[in-house]
Amino acid sequence: MLRKLLDTVEPLFEPGKGKLGVFYPLYEALDTFLYTPSSTTNSATHVRDALDLKRMMVMVVVSLTPCIFMALWNTGRNANLAISYMAGVSPLDNWQSSVLQEIGFSFEPGFINNLIHGAFYFFPVYIVCMTVGGLWEVLFSVVRKHEINEGFLVTGMLFPLTLPPTIPLWQVAIGISFGVVIGKEVFGGTGKNFLNPALTARALLYFAYPVQITGNTVWTAAQGFSGATALGELATAPVKEGMGVLTTSWMSSFLGTIQGSMGETSTLACLLGAALLIGTRIGSWQIMAGVVAGAVGLSTVFWTIGSQTNPMFSMPPWWHLVVGGFAFGTVFMATDPVSAAMTATGKWIYGILIGVMTILIRVINPAYPEGIMLAILFGNTMAPLIDYYVVQANVRRRNTRYAS
Repeated sequence: MLRKLLDTVEPLFEPGKGKLGVFYPLYEALDTFLYTPSSTTNSATHVRDALDLKRMMVMVVVSLTPCIFMALWNTGRNANLAISYMAGVSPLDNWQSSVLQEIGFSFEPGFINNLIHGAFYFFPVYIVCMTVGGLWEVLFSVVRKHEINEGFLVTGMLFPLTLPPTIPLWQVAIGISFGVVIGKEVFGGTGKNFLNPALTARALLYFAYPVQITGNTVWTAAQGFSGATALGELATAPVKEGMGVLTTSWMSSFLGTIQGSMGETSTLACLLGAALLIGTRIGSWQIMAGVVAGAVGLSTVFWTIGSQTNPMFSMPPWWHLVVGGFAFGTVFMATDPVSAAMTATGKWIYGILIGVMTILIRVINPAYPEGIMLAILFGNTMAPLIDYYVVQANVRRRNTRYAS
């Protein structure tokens, strides 16, 4: 019945002929989302891979499932613990808690309670992101008369996961608008952008509204209750106290039961996503390995040297891998197939560059304790140049090899 309904209204959306032809991208998006495209080639074809753009983007979203689960559970857990800790403060300090109390919700930390409470933080951010960003995608598709690209499904999921749970929703709308329009559409849309759209969106909020993104109030579960992330604690700590200022353990940071952006806290969840991306050959293991190698190498040097004035020098390499958004950025952001390096050698250089830049930003300039975002954006701008010199080096070697 659904197939017949779509076929019946299709003539209305036929470009140049139907009364609603201008909205053909919307019809095409719905049709191909529900069914396999009916268009076929008339001549001989060369099938090289069964993986198309739609399957690739859907698989990336599936790989984000562990991080989405942690975004719900850990956010709710921290909120419930905060409210339980502040026994003398009414849980009506934010609208999420107010709605939950009206329906008789218990704020006692528990598996289901944590998931439900976390959903009240995550889904409003996600809905605003998908609605506003989706409208921009449709607008550009209608004006340019091309299909709605599935790439936004990934951007629309990545961006909310990089945000703290109490981010104002109007800032979410501004951020995703900037990421979609300036980070992607002005360059031609999916496949033509040289910057990661989700990171471009977060970069705007990072510099325009730093109080809500960074600092000691990056995670606020209730009015008057806030806490700094591990990077924020160490960056502002006295040098003589070093790692002793941290209020969390390495294992807690690895599992993700700490404060921070909703989907970035769990290194374990990111590793599960990495296994799926590498197994399906969607994510480049060379880039991931390069980022880790660059970060571990430089952080080991700084850790060995030490510093009398900078507490960030005291952070060991294994801590850098589990704090902040390092794991999330390495697995899901740095491996973006559009904005990353394309050549085999270039992927290693690109990954190592990002890892090195991450540690440089974190350690040398503690004012920006989270360096992975800026490092990846820098790597995005360098990727075309890296690929160019790799290709030219291959050309020179071949010319030398076959010179007569």
